Amino acid sequence: MSKKEDRNPPGFQVWQDKKLPFKWRVRHRKTGETIDADKFPLYSMAFYAEAQRIVDRHKKAAAKPGTLGALIKAYRASDDFIDAEIGKARRTQADYQKVFDYLQPIDTTALTWFTTERVVKLRDKAFKNLRRKWANYVVTVLSIIFEWGKLRGFVKTNPAADIPAIKRPKSMLAANRPWQDAERDAVIAALPVHMRMPMAFMMYCGLDPSDAVKLPKNAVKNGMLDTRRGKTGVPVWIRLPAPLVDVMNAAPKHDAITACANSRGKPWTYNGFSTNWHKLKGKLIEQGLVQPGLTLKGLRHTVGSILAELGYDDRTIADMLGHETETMARHYSKRANRTRKMSAVVASFEDELNKRKTGNVKPD
Repeated sequence: MSKKEDRNPPGFQVWQDKKLPFKWRVRHRKTGETIDADKFPLYSMAFYAEAQRIVDRHKKAAAKPGTLGALIKAYRASDDFIDAEIGKARRTQADYQKVFDYLQPIDTTALTWFTTERVVKLRDKAFKNLRRKWANYVVTVLSIIFEWGKLRGFVKTNPAADIPAIKRPKSMLAANRPWQDAERDAVIAALPVHMRMPMAFMMYCGLDPSDAVKLPKNAVKNGMLDTRRGKTGVPVWIRLPAPLVDVMNAAPKHDAITACANSRGKPWTYNGFSTNWHKLKGKLIEQGLVQPGLTLKGLRHTVGSILAELGYDDRTIADMLGHETETMARHYSKRANRTRKMSAVVASFEDELNKRKTGNVKPD
């Protein structure tokens, strides 16, 4: 056994990706639960503490067959969850784990107990105690694992299927709204030089924030962007827009394996970039240069909305943004079609008003 393997916590597998950006992966062999090597640096005290927490939690309550805990355990150890090619992205795995942790108090509940009515009650309880988005996400994850279990004989039906999401309040601002042109200009002008490239990849290519900061250097060559969306694995292959090329030409040189680097010439982490962005955004809101509700993911919506306003079809927009389906592209098109339609309506209305002018002026 190598010295590196001697340092691995018992029962854990540690390996490094063979492709850029050469991420380290850590998995508990028995349960399939993973450790985020960015959040818990390899072989640090925090890393070993997290490994022990996983071991203790699963020793404390072994999942009984026929229970929700047993289904979650089996799903979490499956290739559909952890495999690097067909499984969930690391960020998605972490999000699912938050739901699994939330459901831990009922993981000894028999699978036969779950009905559509009871899942709805779980959803409503999560909504009452926490928030709408979380309640809907709990149902989404439950539906996914029940569907996975139905195909493998754990359950006969999926009780979480076809449960409608809790609707957004009409007074709530739209999530990840498109940016206004003036907001894009104000942000680019205010950004420190080391933050401009990641922002430009989001702004001009529609990359997801986590994909932009992790983009391998070799994904950008010969004036082309050749990558895959981290969440879906869908290829994205486009010519680099001219504004992005200008930002790249002005960027400081660095030796990082990623296309973008922080002020120390090291690869960005999503949390690091996000923290710096929120500080800058707060100042811009105070100065009145941008409006509240500005998000990094909103730049994907911006690119999609602009393409829709230009008249591109839903499939083209989905290909540009790395969407598997055209659902989000239809959302962008709906907004763009309404904008074009109402612009034409207002123009017709103005023409009619001009025709009805009599030349008479009302007295004071």
